[in-house]
Amino acid sequence: METTVSVGILTNESITFVLSQGYTLNNQSANGEWTAVIHKNHIEWNGRLYDELFFVPKDSNSSFGIKDVVIGINFHWERKENQQFQGALKLIVDEGKIVAINILSVEDYLISVISSEMSATASLELLKAHAVISRSWLLAQIEKNKEIVSSKATYATFSETEDELIRWYDREDHTLFDVCADDHCQRYQGITRASANLEMVKQAVNETRGEVLLSEGKICDARFSKCCGGMVEEFQYCWEDKQFPYLAKLRDIAGKYEMPDLRIESEAVKWIQSRPNAFCNTTDKKILGQVLNNYDQETTDFYRWEVRYTQKELSELAFKRSGIDFGMIEELIPVARGTSGRLTKLKIVGTKKTLTIGKELEIRRTLSTSHLYSSAFVVRKEGDTFILNGAGWGHGVGLCQIGAAVMGEQGYSYDKILLHYYVGATIKHAY
Repeated sequence: METTVSVGILTNESITFVLSQGYTLNNQSANGEWTAVIHKNHIEWNGRLYDELFFVPKDSNSSFGIKDVVIGINFHWERKENQQFQGALKLIVDEGKIVAINILSVEDYLISVISSEMSATASLELLKAHAVISRSWLLAQIEKNKEIVSSKATYATFSETEDELIRWYDREDHTLFDVCADDHCQRYQGITRASANLEMVKQAVNETRGEVLLSEGKICDARFSKCCGGMVEEFQYCWEDKQFPYLAKLRDIAGKYEMPDLRIESEAVKWIQSRPNAFCNTTDKKILGQVLNNYDQETTDFYRWEVRYTQKELSELAFKRSGIDFGMIEELIPVARGTSGRLTKLKIVGTKKTLTIGKELEIRRTLSTSHLYSSAFVVRKEGDTFILNGAGWGHGVGLCQIGAAVMGEQGYSYDKILLHYYVGATIKHAY
């Protein structure tokens, strides 16, 4: 039986929203534009104070808008935009701010996610593959959260000593709703991006309705990223130290191939400094346009890329991003890598402090004004300049969106695309 999902849209001290003709609050019509503000840890709305507000749609044609939603949080293209949503709107209070939550069916959620993640030119097979992995990931997260809550276990996402800080970021950060609306979970922008590909997205979702990836009797935690860089990463190198058989080490090509051990530094250097053949090694703008929305295409180099910092720039950046005063950074030393060559531990040597940091996203956040494209990079110094040469965009685990787009163009069906990236998994109906 299809379930519902709650999505965190925006957290702020005031939220302006617009209800279409078709919403009720406590069985009373509630339409038009409104602003709710925080007041003494309550929601002040329409002249009264509330602990929460729950606006219910009358039918499937009802929709609501939220103004100034922040998208691309901490990324180079972060911005605000007005967004439109279907389903119910719930406002609650959390730590002195109002949280706007959208509650809707899983299948309607998927239509929006795929419209948000994919551009209007995406092929049907790519869209169908994405429908299955987005559905699988979502249902796996909801089930995982239930298990964590029922077990009452302490779920830690970092470890820290005087010499080492290891932190990872996962959707367990969210306790008030199932998933957030930004890239931290799955990019969800309501019906805002329902454009030329809407009918094809609906077709992809409907034709795969209820389908999920299964492994060992459980729904797969089907991760995905923009570009693996030619080698797919394993789950445990990016998040908790847990192995999933379907999120395995994998070359992003067809047929038989050599599999270098990129955990070995010399092998990683050779790999990153070359451009090996891979599905995702493409500069075809038609194919890239299937995956990259307009603001994603503000970046064109991601299979292999280069970033340069002066010693002063790098030192100031690391201090600003981490809050740790390393002094002048003298060296960046690779300590450990995953199977895709992504750094999982990096030693930062400064005149005031030396610290090893990880996992991959912590490294990317510390060494960029937003996020480095990935942590699969090698470092060299020329004078007082640090040069980072890297591979891929994102964590690299699971499906590679650009690689999958190439596979779709080459005639692979959606199930073949899925079973390429999720090793040994099967496709079944959850409902």
